[in-house]
Amino acid sequence: MPQYQAPLADFQFLMKDWLSMDEHYQHLGIGEFDMELASEVLAQGAKFATDVVAPLNREGDEQGCRLENGEVTTPDGFAKAYQEYVENGWNAMLGTAEYEGQDLPYTMAVPVHEMLNSANLSWRLTTMLTESAVLAVTKHATDELKQTYLAKLISGEWTGTMNLTEPHAGTDLSLLNTKAEPQGDGSYKITGNKIFITGGDQDWSSNVIHMVLARLPDAPKGVKGISLFLVPKFLPDANGDAGERNAVSVGSIEHKMGIKASPTCVMNYDGATGYLVGGEHQGLACMFTMMNDARFQVGLQGLGASEASYQGALEYARERLQSRAPQGVQQPDEKADAIVFQPDVARMLLIQKSLTEGCRALSLVYAKYMDIEKLGSDDEKVHADKVLQFLTPVCKAFMTDMALETTSLGIQIYGGHGYIREWGMEQLMRDTRIAQLYEGTNGIQALDLIGRKLTRDGGKMLDATYEAFAALIDTMTDEALTDKARILLDDWHQSSKDCLSMDAADAAAAACDYLAYCAYSLIGVMWYSMADAASRGDNATIASSKMKTCQFYESRVLPRRDAHKAAFQAGCEDVLAIAGSEFDYL
Repeated sequence: MPQYQAPLADFQFLMKDWLSMDEHYQHLGIGEFDMELASEVLAQGAKFATDVVAPLNREGDEQGCRLENGEVTTPDGFAKAYQEYVENGWNAMLGTAEYEGQDLPYTMAVPVHEMLNSANLSWRLTTMLTESAVLAVTKHATDELKQTYLAKLISGEWTGTMNLTEPHAGTDLSLLNTKAEPQGDGSYKITGNKIFITGGDQDWSSNVIHMVLARLPDAPKGVKGISLFLVPKFLPDANGDAGERNAVSVGSIEHKMGIKASPTCVMNYDGATGYLVGGEHQGLACMFTMMNDARFQVGLQGLGASEASYQGALEYARERLQSRAPQGVQQPDEKADAIVFQPDVARMLLIQKSLTEGCRALSLVYAKYMDIEKLGSDDEKVHADKVLQFLTPVCKAFMTDMALETTSLGIQIYGGHGYIREWGMEQLMRDTRIAQLYEGTNGIQALDLIGRKLTRDGGKMLDATYEAFAALIDTMTDEALTDKARILLDDWHQSSKDCLSMDAADAAAAACDYLAYCAYSLIGVMWYSMADAASRGDNATIASSKMKTCQFYESRVLPRRDAHKAAFQAGCEDVLAIAGSEFDYL
């Protein structure tokens, strides 16, 4: 299995030279944070990811998780690595200082999260969902619940989960049946079954705090009748520690294609004690706090897997000798040339590189606006929220679609060895395939983008996102690159505005192509901007690499947007024309 190395040089370039993080932190009034501190955080995060978490990845995939006597056991070393993670404060990076968190900017935490995903996607999943639970409790829970649960969730002493899906209710949460009966003392009895619950149980923490969607007895039908409840595995005792066992149990753990070292549980609630989070019948709005955070984090899973696959493919391509390069002998002292010199292999590597580094840039732009949404002025917060809402489905869907392509290319570059488990490349493809499905399938993300974030919003989120990317162009100095970036961004903006008049059927048929069109366009703008910034930096290797990769993206990858544009403008007639037996002639 290839040895993962954190891409610290790229993070340093993106944060220091491209996005000017020192100025960003000063503007937000958090001047105590700077690139010197960010560099140290990233260096230590890289050390933990590469030295502690990555070595567990292959064996964790081989061992998987076990359910015995109602308790889940994770692979060897996973729990110990988690304890080290918690003891070193990594779980508390984004938690509020009021409850013993570190209040780090998202722009410092997101690169660490990417590195953890590259190192071991299964291991990262449980910590990811805990962070999402922290966000929901912080924003929506009562002060009493915060006092009881928040500090322990932030520290990682206790972990968190998200319980939405039921056997008959996945995307359509209006169908969920889990019940919540008020008990007259402020608590509720929760009864029902949930499936696909990541980290529903494990041997890492002394308690698991489940965030569960359920219905009150008088709840309206549909999604307007859903409430959110906090349901602990163990009820806290008088000292606030894990006490009596709650009526929560694991029915089974799923046997999956990938992420085998992450326990995906069927959860049974048999009159379990729970506590309302947010208002009655406001559960979906509260849960979206978790879901939107998790959707971006799932995008980071795709990015992490892509980086790991690229690194493995590049190492192999440099070492594997096969034939002579068609452009002439490259290694005369060897019996053959390394396959990295084969144009087709170089093409595949550059697709991996251009998409991975482009998505990394997108993740840091997203993180920057998360910082602004949290700490900016009132007007800046409103603007940042619009940008984040528009970019969330793009990040989740495109980064994970991209990951399937890039991890498949990683296998292809290895040839037959890529298909063999011991090389580690096929695991990356298996692990990342789920990312296109959970936290809302990528088709649902596309419908959300074109339906809610574009047409229903009347273009306000679109305009805010246009302004955000125009601001990147405004910092550019190379006239030719600036003109290309502006033409690309303006075309995207106008083509998107043309979609505002689409009816529901046309929009639904256009959705996936429109999302891909957005992603390729915006990443293209960022590539021009990165190439410009790199040319003004003091690292000649990065400057040359960014410019040449930008040129490759422009000529070989960006043209995909034209095909997606033609497709989303084609209407829905061809999509809906075939029906019944015309599909299969039966």
